[in-house]
Amino acid sequence: VEGCSEGYSRMAQALPELLQDILDVGCGTGLELEPIFQRFPNLQVTGIDLTEAMLQRCKEKFPGKDLRLIQGDYRILDLGNACYDSVVSFQSLHHFNHPQKLEVYQKLFKALRPGGRLLQCDYMVETEQEEAYWMQEYHRLLQGQKENILFHYDIPFSIGHEQAVLQEAGFSSVELLWRQENTTLLSAEKRP
Repeated sequence: VEGCSEGYSRMAQALPELLQDILDVGCGTGLELEPIFQRFPNLQVTGIDLTEAMLQRCKEKFPGKDLRLIQGDYRILDLGNACYDSVVSFQSLHHFNHPQKLEVYQKLFKALRPGGRLLQCDYMVETEQEEAYWMQEYHRLLQGQKENILFHYDIPFSIGHEQAVLQEAGFSSVELLWRQENTTLLSAEKRP
C-alpha cells in the first residue's frame, strides 16, 4: 500500500518523548514496531491481534524486547483504564462502520492515561462521496449474509469523518500529521 513504509517511521517520530509504554491494536507481525523500538529501545509494548501466527512472528522479530502479545479481538477485550502513555494503530480500523469505530475509539480513549496520545495511521479517503461509495458497497455485499458476520472489507472514512469520530469518542486536538496517497496519520490527544 502506497505510504505504508514511510508511515511506519512517521508514526514512530510522532510519539511523545517521555514514553514508557504503548498499546498496539492490530499489531500483526509488528511492522510498525521496528522504527518505534529504534527510537525507544526499552519501551513496554502490549500488542493485540486476531492471528496467532502473526503474533508468533512478531515475538520472533523482537527477542529481548518488553513485548506482551495478546491474541484476541480488541473490540471485545478489556483494554483497561488509564494504562498506556500512547496507543498506536496501523492499517487496522478501516474495516469498521461508524458505531463500531466509535466504540473502539472510546475503549482506546479509556485505555490512555490523561495527556496520552492515539496515533491512527490508516487508509482514508478525501471526500464524503468516496466514503459513501465504499459504504454502499459494504452494505451491498452484506445483503443476504448472516447477522454478526465478521466481514473484512475496506470501508474507509473521509479524513474529516475520522477526525469527527475521534472527537465524538472524547479526544481533543485531533490533527492530520501526514498523508501519502490514501495512507493518513492522525494524532488525537486525551486532555491531562
